[in-house]
Amino acid sequence: MSFVALSPRKILAFLFLVMIIAATVSAAAAQASNGTNPPSTPPSSKNSKKGDPAAVPDSTSTLKPGDAPDVYRIGVDDQIEISVWREHDLSLTVVVRPDGMITMPLLNDIYVIGMTPKELADSLTEKLKPFVNEPQVTVSVLQIRSRRVYLIGQVNHPGAYALNDRKTILELLTEAGGIGQFAKQNSIYILRTVNGKTEKIPFRYKDAIIGKNNGGDVELLPGDRVIVP
Repeated sequence: MSFVALSPRKILAFLFLVMIIAATVSAAAAQASNGTNPPSTPPSSKNSKKGDPAAVPDSTSTLKPGDAPDVYRIGVDDQIEISVWREHDLSLTVVVRPDGMITMPLLNDIYVIGMTPKELADSLTEKLKPFVNEPQVTVSVLQIRSRRVYLIGQVNHPGAYALNDRKTILELLTEAGGIGQFAKQNSIYILRTVNGKTEKIPFRYKDAIIGKNNGGDVELLPGDRVIVP
């Protein structure tokens, strides 16, 4: 057997070819390995934290009308919707009567004043268990009519006003078109019932208009009576 002597130039060419083949094989192996690995979990679903905009919102945090700043409690004349899943005959829209009651099929009269929508839903769920297999009840407030204040005396438009949000005496008087020409501007007051007792809260209209000491511009509460002599 004979060996052919290779020149240095041919040896370098041969080594260069071997390096190219090795690099090609290595790249192909790496690509095949990447193709078999499962894709990484997207950060938005794997690493989301509470408060992260990418996190899925909690459906139980949905607020009912009038929830802010406190949880809303049902009152007289409020219109509420009661939905019982898969029980069409038990789902209805009702208005809370002056006696604080609503009437439902199977359950008759139910007192609801002062309850939150969730508390009422939980109560109805328990009451329906003898009649319905695994009842699922949802309660929503459609119209808030129980939160009212009353404006009496020398104003352009006296009467009852809805209090669905925060409102001060000055804002109420503005909504009513202002006070009358002969009203005693610094003798206006609120009658407010607290724990069964009536309190008299003064209001200085002139001071409130010019922003002096805020004029005693009190935030109104449901049931307040504003008297403009």
